[in-house]
Amino acid sequence: METTRMKLARPTDIEILEELADGRRNTAANLSYHLEKDRSYINTRLPVLADYGLLERVGPSPNSGLYEITAKGRLVCEHAERMDDEGLDFDAFIEEKVAETES
Repeated sequence: METTRMKLARPTDIEILEELADGRRNTAANLSYHLEKDRSYINTRLPVLADYGLLERVGPSPNSGLYEITAKGRLVCEHAERMDDEGLDFDAFIEEKVAETES
């Protein structure tokens, strides 16, 4: 399976992950309030983060707009400071960390 390279909008995407890192579920409306960001912008970022496997859409119905962080999302959040390390393929680094946690 081919994976899409992550193109994260920083700092917003990292802030979203940090806000959800406590394991609690949340919606775009709440996240936009806590992060003091435009709700429509947060609404555009959440599906992108879900496509990268960093968030999962959850809730009583598929269209509830409720998201929670995944194990991969937690790893990205934990290692975000390494995103700019010269010579580091951050996507491959995260996939390696995911594989380590699954074994």
